[in-house]
Amino acid sequence: MIQNNQHKYSISAMCKVLQIPRSTYYYEAKERATEDDITSDVIDVFQASRQNYGTRKIKVELKKRGLIVSRRRIGRIMQEQGLVSTYTLAQFKPHTTSCNESEQKNKLNRAFDQGKK
Repeated sequence: MIQNNQHKYSISAMCKVLQIPRSTYYYEAKERATEDDITSDVIDVFQASRQNYGTRKIKVELKKRGLIVSRRRIGRIMQEQGLVSTYTLAQFKPHTTSCNESEQKNKLNRAFDQGKK
């Protein structure tokens, strides 16, 4: 209604009469990318990464394409679509020597004696 009559009356006056904050009108009037467009882009980036990318890397790729989407929304879309990134866990690599072991042999067998010989 406000949008249809904005050529006759000021937006702030109409918002006062309807008891709607001006910010709410501007927030609703702003065109946003639809969920379907974002969903297809998220799926596309996810498949292009061989199902490795998570929300952070997908956000970077979407920003390169000119889309600004929050990580929370990307996560919600991934959850709705059943997309789970595959990642490798850090694997244990055994060390050949311990950090406190010395290369010198223990000739005195830790028997330190301060007496004279």
